[in-house]
Amino acid sequence: MRSSGVFPVRDAHARGALRDSRPDFGRPLETEYRPRHPLDLSRTVLVQRRGFADPTTIVDGAVIWRASRTPHGVATLALREVSPGVIRGAAWGPGREWAIAQLPALCGADDDPTGFDGSGHPLVAETHRRNPGLRLGRTGIVFDALAGAIIEQKVTGTQAFAAWRRIVTWFGERAPGPTPRPMFAPPSIDGWRQVPSWAWHRAGLEPPQARTIVEAARHGASIERAVLEASDADARDRVLTSQRGVGAWTAAETRIRALGDPDAVSVGDFHLAHEVGYALTGERVDDDGMLRLLAPWTGQRQRVIRLIGLSGAREPRRGPRLHPEDHRDR
Repeated sequence: MRSSGVFPVRDAHARGALRDSRPDFGRPLETEYRPRHPLDLSRTVLVQRRGFADPTTIVDGAVIWRASRTPHGVATLALREVSPGVIRGAAWGPGREWAIAQLPALCGADDDPTGFDGSGHPLVAETHRRNPGLRLGRTGIVFDALAGAIIEQKVTGTQAFAAWRRIVTWFGERAPGPTPRPMFAPPSIDGWRQVPSWAWHRAGLEPPQARTIVEAARHGASIERAVLEASDADARDRVLTSQRGVGAWTAAETRIRALGDPDAVSVGDFHLAHEVGYALTGERVDDDGMLRLLAPWTGQRQRVIRLIGLSGAREPRRGPRLHPEDHRDR
C-alpha cells in the first residue's frame, strides 16, 4: 500500500529527531474505512483515552493517534476523517495488520443501535437525534481495559489518569511510527505482573489496586480468552468478577472499552447515578434508582448513559471539589 501523505511529520527537523531515536519504523499499512452509518470519529474513539495526557492516545490536529499492544505486538494507529464518511487509517509496528483489521470495530462498526430512537424521555430522544454519529467502539483488548479500570477504582479521575500515565510510560513500550511526540503502548500482561511495588507507590496507586492488577495478570491470558469467548454479558461478568478485587463496576468499565457493550452500567460509580437521576428526573438517585430509570432501555443502557453525557444536563455543584490525597514519598 502506498503512502497517502495524510499523516505527515510536521517538519524535517522533527522527522530526523524521531529517526535518530527510532530508526526502524517500518512502512505503514494504510486503508480507507467508509462506514455505512454516520460516524462522529472523535466521540466514538476518544472514549478510550484515559485523560488528556494519556501516552497511548494523542489528538494532533485532525489526526487521532493510538498506541496499543495487539495480539501480534505493539502497533500505532493514526486515524483521520479526510472527507465526510471517509476515514483514512495508517498503522505501524509488528501489530499493524491487526490494528488495521480492528479499525472498523474501534470506530463502532459492530455497534447495532437498530430500533433505538431514544423514545421514553425527551432529553434522550433529542440528544440521540442531534448525535447520529455516536457509536460504541471496541478495542478487543481485554486486559488493558481491565488494568485501566482497576487503576480507576475508588480514586479521583486525576489520580487514576496520572497513575496510568506513569506506569504506561515507565513500563510500556515505545510506540512505533512518526508520532507527533513520544507515545507508549501499555505493558504486556507479564509486564503488568512484573511492575515492582515501589513503582506502584511512586505512580500514586494504592496497594489494593496494585495487588489486584498483579493477581489478575497471573491469569491474564486466560481471562482475555474466557471473556472474548463468553456467550453473553453475564458470562463475561462472571469471568471478570471471579478475580479478587474485581467487582461489578470494574467489570462494566472493562466491557465498555474492550467490547463496546451497549448495555453495560457501571454500578457503584461515585457520580453516575447522580448524573442519570438529575438528567432524567431533576433529582439525585442512588444506584437502585438509576437502574429503575434505565430499565425501559434494557439492552441499550450504556448508549443512554453516553447520550446523557452528551446532553449537557449537569447538576449544579454543591460544596467544594474533592481534593485527592497524595500518598507518594515527597
